[in-house]
Amino acid sequence: METKRVVVIGGGTGTFTVLSGLKKYPLDLTAIVTISDSGGSTGKLKDEFGYLPVGDSRMALVALAESDDENEVLRRLFLYRFDKGDGLRGHNFGNLFLVALSEVFGSQVKAMEYASKVLRVRGKVLPISNESGDLIAEYEGGEIMVGETHVDEPSSRHDGRKRIEKLWLQPEVGIAPEAKRAIQEADLVVLGPGDLYTSLVANLAVKGVPETIQKSKAKVVYVVNLIAKFGQTFGFTASDHVEELQKYLGKYPDVVLMNNRKLPKAILKKYALEKGFPVKDDLRKKNNLPFAVVRVDLLGSEEIKKRSGDVLRRSLIRHDSAKLARAVVKALC
Repeated sequence: METKRVVVIGGGTGTFTVLSGLKKYPLDLTAIVTISDSGGSTGKLKDEFGYLPVGDSRMALVALAESDDENEVLRRLFLYRFDKGDGLRGHNFGNLFLVALSEVFGSQVKAMEYASKVLRVRGKVLPISNESGDLIAEYEGGEIMVGETHVDEPSSRHDGRKRIEKLWLQPEVGIAPEAKRAIQEADLVVLGPGDLYTSLVANLAVKGVPETIQKSKAKVVYVVNLIAKFGQTFGFTASDHVEELQKYLGKYPDVVLMNNRKLPKAILKKYALEKGFPVKDDLRKKNNLPFAVVRVDLLGSEEIKKRSGDVLRRSLIRHDSAKLARAVVKALC
């Protein structure tokens, strides 16, 4: 039987989670990640060296790396974040390693290929574009925010309750040939989980991406987030997420995956302090939906602890990688 080709499009911890689970199945995996990350260690290195952002690529590499004892130290190193040291605090070792490799080889592509060999990666990690662009968001009322980190961190620049009316990349960038080919040949394209605008729409804003997905034979699965995030999707229901995805993708997904297990009360209280609330499933109220809705327990069992030295806002609880991968693989059938 021919191995199924699965492409996961996104960035950050959401993509890390789904890839970590899927790599345990006999699949031909490709991760396609954003090129607009501008926060934390990644943003500093992008500004100083001019390379495409490395953070999302690093996370995908680690997710797809062999998980045996021999590889464990390398995986931990690539996730290690410095919590002290003048100039080093907040930086991630894996990010520094990838930038250093790019300097040695004179090519970011060769650096990724070498890192994939070092980590014994099961699959491929590709940027959505070989060009760099800044994420631009226009909010209700006409306010404009420039840069992924300012969209993602509302407390610093804007009212996080306002909805994003339009999101685009400046300058306009085109889809990378390798990413286009992977989508064209895919049997399944997975969108999410991850921040709707900065992880998903940021990829769909790349010229040629929506059209390539539309023309592909691949079934499209969208994983709805657990939490409506202050600053991006404040007050969003499940249908709000799906409709916004359709707006930028130009079609509805074939399958929508939703967690149906309640979040722990202690976690909900902590999220409420950040003005984050569970995504309400209002899809049951809709008739004649143009997509299938799969409701299943996808919830992780552990609260995520903030890493020392990490200056960015992170999720407190995430999807369970094994549960999520199981649901995605079922969608292949």
